[in-house]
Amino acid sequence: MSTTLRVGVIGAGHFGRYHALKIRDVPGESLSGLFDPDPARAQLVAREAGCPVMADVDSLLAQSDAVVVAAPAEFHFELAVQALRAGRHVLVEKPVAATLEQADMLVTLAQQSGLVCQVGHLLRYSAEHAAISARITRPLYIEATRIAPYKPRGTDVSVILDLMIHDLDLVLALVDSPIAQVDALGAAVSSAHEDIANARVRFENGCVASITASRISLKTERRMRLFSEEGYLSADFVKRELSMIGRERGLLLPGTGGFRREGISWAEHDSLFAEHQAFVASCVQGAPVVVDAVAGRRALAAALAVADGITTSRSLMEQSGLIRGG
Repeated sequence: MSTTLRVGVIGAGHFGRYHALKIRDVPGESLSGLFDPDPARAQLVAREAGCPVMADVDSLLAQSDAVVVAAPAEFHFELAVQALRAGRHVLVEKPVAATLEQADMLVTLAQQSGLVCQVGHLLRYSAEHAAISARITRPLYIEATRIAPYKPRGTDVSVILDLMIHDLDLVLALVDSPIAQVDALGAAVSSAHEDIANARVRFENGCVASITASRISLKTERRMRLFSEEGYLSADFVKRELSMIGRERGLLLPGTGGFRREGISWAEHDSLFAEHQAFVASCVQGAPVVVDAVAGRRALAAALAVADGITTSRSLMEQSGLIRGG
């Protein structure tokens, strides 16, 4: 493999298009081609991105050093396996797979082959994650809210795997402890899967996280609040603003016994560009994979635990008569 990573894209949908366009801008990457089972959609995106359309996945793999798997979630596992077995590095969109058994196989394949299997948890490369993790390292409580108006895209899976998994992954990156217990509630309102959900996650070290996700709200809101012995932090991801009350940073607050308040903001940050930069560094230079298959598996396990919690809660509600049985 040369120092320029030839990257193909599998899937010409919403995220596949973004990946194809972004690859053109990242130093060290070149767009080798694109495949989608819908020829018209493939041609449309390929013309925009300036790359050839491949007849099938094998043809794409033959012209690539690595691939981005941006197909619907149900195909992530089989396509990632096909690429790894062909000796190609993989950037697979989240969720990494549909089951933990599948995720375990991807972990094993990547480890045995020495290939990169990076999972597309995009927010790990965001400015807000960097700002939070630099200030809160031992959280005691985390509250995350991610709500948005309804869009048909993503409704092939539940809101847990569509939206909540982003915050689950961020929480897992901040809390260095296994999950001890998950209580969850959810409801399917506009699709066949849960469109709104809340989970209370307790970790073995005592930390608790409350996470809410909705894709049927009237407005977009993305917030995270954390407190620890280091202080209290509130982040508004939409406004790109962060405030923290603590003792180490910011302006001294008179009459508070030494507390300080820090307020910061950040400009527009291209997380997808940063994600691809990290992918190139791992594939070409051997840099550690920021979000590897192990991290993807952990996020999937948390998401599946939330889904199980919702099933348990629904059963109790049906038994009590609070809701009608399905």
